[in-house]
Amino acid sequence: MAPQKSSYDVIIAGGGLAGLTASILLAQKKLRVLLVEKKEYPFHKVCGEYISNEVLNLLRSIGFDPFEHGAASISKLRISTPSGKNIYADLGLGGFGLSRYTMDAALANLAIQNEVEIIAHTKVTDILFRDNHFDVTLNSGEHVSATFVIGSYGKRDVLDKKLDRDFIRSHTGYLAVKYHVRTNYPLDEVGLDNFEGGYCGIVKIENDRYNLCYLYKKNPAVEFSSIPELEQKVLFKNPVIKNIFSKSEFLFDEPEVINEISFAPKRLIEKHILMCGDSAGLITPLCGNGMAIAIHSGKLLSELIPASKLNSITLTQRLDIESSWQKTWNDHFRNRLNWGRKIQAFFGRAALTGMAIQSIHRIPPLERFLIAKTHGTPVDV
Repeated sequence: MAPQKSSYDVIIAGGGLAGLTASILLAQKKLRVLLVEKKEYPFHKVCGEYISNEVLNLLRSIGFDPFEHGAASISKLRISTPSGKNIYADLGLGGFGLSRYTMDAALANLAIQNEVEIIAHTKVTDILFRDNHFDVTLNSGEHVSATFVIGSYGKRDVLDKKLDRDFIRSHTGYLAVKYHVRTNYPLDEVGLDNFEGGYCGIVKIENDRYNLCYLYKKNPAVEFSSIPELEQKVLFKNPVIKNIFSKSEFLFDEPEVINEISFAPKRLIEKHILMCGDSAGLITPLCGNGMAIAIHSGKLLSELIPASKLNSITLTQRLDIESSWQKTWNDHFRNRLNWGRKIQAFFGRAALTGMAIQSIHRIPPLERFLIAKTHGTPVDV
C-alpha cells in the first residue's frame, strides 16, 4: 500500500490502542494523519484484554462503545495463590473484556471514517529528524515526511534497536502466551492465578470466548522444549490453572507468544519522536491496565499537538511540547507504573506470593489501597 501524500502533519508508527486513539483525535482537529501498522486488521496480539472503565466515557466520546461489540462487563477480581487458595475482591470502578482482534479493527475503521490514512501490512524502518522535520522510511522503500512523529508500535520493535533505546539491550527472560478458549467461568470476574515464576489471567470477552493469557519469567533450572511442556511443568502446579486448562476448548491452532518483555522505565522522547502507549512505558500485566493507559495516553498526547500552523513550528516550540509530554505522562502514569513494578516483586515466588496475597486480603483497606494505586480514575472528556 502506498501513501496518498508525501507530507503529513503527524505520522504515527504503530496502530495499536494508543496510536489509533491519537489518530482519531488528531484527525478530529483536522490534521493530516498517516498511521502505519505492520499487520493487517483484524489480527490477534498478546494482551490480557481487560480494560478499566476509566476510559469507557473517552471511548464513547470518540464513537466507540465496546458493549456494541459484545464486551463483557467485569466487576469482580479473583486471585489464587500458587497452591490454589482463592481470595476475592470487588474491582470498584470495574472494567470490560474485549479482544484486541475486535477492538483494534473497529477503532481502525473509526479512524478511517475520521479521514485518517492507514497503511497496513507496512513497517516503518527508519525515522530521521532534520531541519525541524521528520523523514520516515517505509519497508516499501517509500519516504514520507511529517512535522510530528508518534511512536506507538508496542512493547518492542526493530525501531527500538534503530533508536538505540536503553531497554532493548537487556534480556529480561519474560515470556507471554495468549489463548482464546471456551470454558465454564464467571461472566463478570477477572481471574489472576499465580504460579512459580509468573501468573495467568482469565477474563470473558465477546461472543462465547474467554481470554487466557500468562506471563512467565524463565528459570534456567526449568528446561522445556515447547509451550505445553512449560505448562505441564510449571503452571499446572497451581491446581486452579490446571483445572481451567483441562476444562477449556482451545480455539487457536497455536498460541500467540512474545518474548523479552521489558517493564523497565523507557524514555518518552527519542530523537524528537513522541512515544506513546507501550512504547512509552509498560505496566505489569498483574495490574491489568495496560490497555487503559494506552488509550488515555493517546488522548493526552493528541491534546499537546497544535491544531494549526504546524509548518511554522519552531524548534523551541517543539521542545516545549516535548517537555509538556514528559510532565503529562509522569503526572498521570509514572506512579501507577512504579506501583505495578513494586507489587509484581511480591509475585512469582511460591512462598512469598502466597503469604503476600493472604496478608493483603486480611487488611481490606490495604487491598483497596493497592487496587487504587494501579487503577486510574475516569478520564475527563
